[in-house]
Amino acid sequence: MAIRITAIRLSGGTAHQHIVRLGWTNPADGNSGENSRAEIVAWIENQNGAAYVEDSRGSRATVAVVTPPSGEKYLRTHADGIWTDNLLALPQG
Repeated sequence: MAIRITAIRLSGGTAHQHIVRLGWTNPADGNSGENSRAEIVAWIENQNGAAYVEDSRGSRATVAVVTPPSGEKYLRTHADGIWTDNLLALPQG
């Protein structure tokens, strides 16, 4: 199952590391929800979850887990071999 990330909530800054919650929808069944960054990271890493961001043209960027040398894991988009800022461009709630 792949979910589409539709919104983010930031706390304490404006970088990817400051995303604390993510809104999502499952196009396959229409379900939607909101989860913490840690929950989405665990779902991707431990349950073979997949997430993506889609722009207005229908282009997709995969949401991947970033493991920094120190600090908590965070999420960032990756498209065509390049790390992108698609998550930060989403609506904030």
